[in-house]
Amino acid sequence: GDLMTSKLTQTTFEETVSSTGVVLVDCWAGWCKACKEFQPVFEQAAERHPDHTFVKLDTQSEGGLVEQLGIEHIPSLVLFRDGLMLFNQAGYFDSEGLDDIIAQAESLDMKQVRAAIEAEEP
Repeated sequence: GDLMTSKLTQTTFEETVSSTGVVLVDCWAGWCKACKEFQPVFEQAAERHPDHTFVKLDTQSEGGLVEQLGIEHIPSLVLFRDGLMLFNQAGYFDSEGLDDIIAQAESLDMKQVRAAIEAEEP
């Protein structure tokens, strides 16, 4: 149910995405039909992965975050792990696709990811 997913706002953003572990953000809007179809998929994934954080971003009321995350189309799925954005993609994901994205994020060696990011920075 709705207990699994909370709203992501500008106020809670930093604290939410910088937390340890996997954070998934469902970017949606009230008028978007595909977003409504994705909602139960997202909710069910939250139930299957209680150790991860699942939040919903209302793109109509959180324009600042939409800009910050570079969201151009909805639905969009954004994934953070240990404060790093690893995935940001528009489109509808089914349960299998969503679990696959989560599994990939779980299996990453974050030391390597951080090293790669640091290597790219001038």
